[in-house]
Amino acid sequence: MLTAAPPVTGRSVTARTSSTRTVRSSPRPVTRSRIVPPTLGIADGPAAAVFRVAAAGGPISRDEATRATGSSIATVNRHVSAMIAAGLLRERPDLVAAGAVGRPRVPFEVDHDSHLTVGIHIGAVVTSVITADLRGRILGAVEIPTPRGASDAALATITASARGFAARWHRRRPLWVGVAIGGRVEPETGLVDHPRLGWMGARVGDVVGAGFGLPVSVAAHVEAMAASELLLTPQRAESAETRGGGLYFYARETVGLALTLDGKVHTPTAGPGSIAHLPTVSDARCDCGAVGCLEAAVSDRGVLLAARRAGVLPADGPLPPIAVVFRAARSGSTAAQEILVERARTLGRAVAMLRDLFNPDRVILGGQAFTDYPEAAPHVARALSEASRVAGADVRITGFGNRVQEHAAGVVSLSSLYSNPLAAMRKATVRV
Repeated sequence: MLTAAPPVTGRSVTARTSSTRTVRSSPRPVTRSRIVPPTLGIADGPAAAVFRVAAAGGPISRDEATRATGSSIATVNRHVSAMIAAGLLRERPDLVAAGAVGRPRVPFEVDHDSHLTVGIHIGAVVTSVITADLRGRILGAVEIPTPRGASDAALATITASARGFAARWHRRRPLWVGVAIGGRVEPETGLVDHPRLGWMGARVGDVVGAGFGLPVSVAAHVEAMAASELLLTPQRAESAETRGGGLYFYARETVGLALTLDGKVHTPTAGPGSIAHLPTVSDARCDCGAVGCLEAAVSDRGVLLAARRAGVLPADGPLPPIAVVFRAARSGSTAAQEILVERARTLGRAVAMLRDLFNPDRVILGGQAFTDYPEAAPHVARALSEASRVAGADVRITGFGNRVQEHAAGVVSLSSLYSNPLAAMRKATVRV
């Protein structure tokens, strides 16, 4: 049974405008001192554990934090005091019960009013920019078309837009920038190969970090989406939801997968694997020259081209947003409905193949291919069930809905704070 995860809610002020690694050395020197590889998953260590439980459930007392983290009360007190001094946590004496007998137990929480982080998701077509507080709540988001052309110029344009957007929160201090992007990512250097954009050895970390004057982390976007399920959902921290193995499957304009094990995202040294060219029964022609590659069959562009061939869309002119096909299907177009159902079936069979291969404890489906046309979800579930030979895995659609890209960018911007809050705060407050 395919189920949708509970929606993730939070304060949001949203503004919207519309193989082997081949990363090459940059032709110019790369400033690496401010590029920090992200920690995609639940980090070990008492400080990280205290910060996570405060972010997920604060305000909480020190006794509650002790029970939640398994640390001693002395350890919790020490780390809470250090993080209060650093400006990461704050006490809430106003919540102490009146007339309490004995030593007051003052709750504490993450200081979610003084700081923000900036997340950027660079997609093949659209780039999302978000600001987040230290609890991982998205404060605002904006979308811009992903610039075409040389990578340095495109990244400079994205950075300028992101800086202008973040400046709206002039009373908050920006601490970190996180970039989630497709293609092949080198987290240590922030270099990226993104064939869809024509970028090879793109200096993502260097350009974005220099533009903000802040530490920057860069991650492969599907791995970041998997990490957001571990760190930013209501059941985050050391719950049963994070133990065992998980598979995250993403589909929108591109397709991808990531694996998690015991609360950590598997990040291969050579970069994430690709499922773009998995064979399907589709007759869609791929840019690689083959017919039936998964990404060509189920991507938004693939759906739009199929709709054009079926007469749902005009035979010439630029391709419209995929929402046009959704509207046609909901208005009774049989051709549009059949195209979207076939996409759902193809996705279901692909998920079944990967579930049988990895046999995870749970599977999470993310991306607008699953969330923007929920009428197709039963067809995904049926195709998955019919094609799979392994039973028992929990399969659900992400609770982030159509905001998976935003939360992926957000978790990259927060990952260092969540893995080592005091060390990250020291790096964030050094200005260069």
